[in-house]
Amino acid sequence: MKRDVVDAIGNTPLIRLRGPSERTGCTILGKAEWLNPGMSVKDRAAKYMILDAERRGVLKHGGTVVEGTAGNTGIGLAMVGRARGYRVVIVIPDTQTQEKKDMLRLFGAELVEVPAVPYANHNNYVHVAERLADRLGAFYANQWDNLANRQAHIEGTGPELWEQTGGRLDGFVSAIGTGGTMSGTSIFLKGKRPDLRVALADPYGAKMHAWFTRGELELDVEGGSITQGIGQARITGNVDGSLVDTSYRIPDSEVVEVLDDLATDEGLVLGGSAGMNVAGAIRLAKEMGPGHTIATLLCDHGSRYQSQLWSAEFRRARGFSVPAWLGEPTKLVAPLV
Repeated sequence: MKRDVVDAIGNTPLIRLRGPSERTGCTILGKAEWLNPGMSVKDRAAKYMILDAERRGVLKHGGTVVEGTAGNTGIGLAMVGRARGYRVVIVIPDTQTQEKKDMLRLFGAELVEVPAVPYANHNNYVHVAERLADRLGAFYANQWDNLANRQAHIEGTGPELWEQTGGRLDGFVSAIGTGGTMSGTSIFLKGKRPDLRVALADPYGAKMHAWFTRGELELDVEGGSITQGIGQARITGNVDGSLVDTSYRIPDSEVVEVLDDLATDEGLVLGGSAGMNVAGAIRLAKEMGPGHTIATLLCDHGSRYQSQLWSAEFRRARGFSVPAWLGEPTKLVAPLV
């Protein structure tokens, strides 16, 4: 029995991904992070950041939590905050899906929507959140540089993967958003097995691929990505220390193809970051060769993206394929009697 919803975060199952495994001759495993109570991997960071703030005495009952987030961390903070008696104020770019905004409000968060502008802009959502926290005298969660984010994966995600595979794990793949998942999980797994291969899956429009391959923060390809919550352009406190062996630049077209295959053939309807991760795992498996075991994270559920990634209209406007089952309502051959 769990003491409360916060205690229910973590210990998500591993699922063998049949199609990617058969295509590569490897065992490719996805950790079902949408089965956390807030439906994403970010529940882990939210839990650790709030509990750490309580231990340090910077957050007390009845206090306020402020964060700038693309959605999922905010949802986790709103859920944990409500369970532990806090006011939660979330600053979010207005380009994020309506589903995320609705979920934030359902969990009781106060939402401040701001235009999506680059980090260098004074009005970027991260800077707005920091100023707002200062004005309110609130706890600023700062998922980017708060190392409790990383610790959630050193103590949770990494050990779970190791135990669930019986220590027979050859590779780990993750995208980078704040950097907490990649750094924490890679630190733990490399501590257990130094030769385990850690790979980054990076979208177009991000700079982490250039950083981990050449040590340069630059855009080496043009374009952006429809994925949300991943794709970093700076070295955050949580990115620093990530133990990355190899990196892949992955286009949205590849992500969409992987997601459609998982939905059609395996009943897994997932978000864009999960598609990025699985695409990266397939690439690592092909590089390492048959017989290896590679794990990645299925970060959240596709229901968070019905108005965008899983919208036929959204896809057509951007030139992506539309599965038959997504495009038109099913028509019966003959009327029922």
